[in-house]
Amino acid sequence: MKNSEELYLVHVPALVAVLLSKEKEKGAPLTEAEVQEITNNSECIAMPLYAKREVEESRGYVDINPENCWAEWLVARAALNRS
Repeated sequence: MKNSEELYLVHVPALVAVLLSKEKEKGAPLTEAEVQEITNNSECIAMPLYAKREVEESRGYVDINPENCWAEWLVARAALNRS
């Protein structure tokens, strides 16, 4: 890795999986404050873009962006509930 290469934070496990698990544990929809708190306290790893893309490919999906976690969680949750 080059020193100048930009690093990206990747949640491990995936943030969407963590939120889904917490919601099932709660037995009710998560609030915006809960999603923010869970996101802020979730484990993540810094990695270069090529590694981030490899993780996404192995997962089969792009995870929720922590900078926009509430809006993206609402979309992901709706899609998961349709499945």
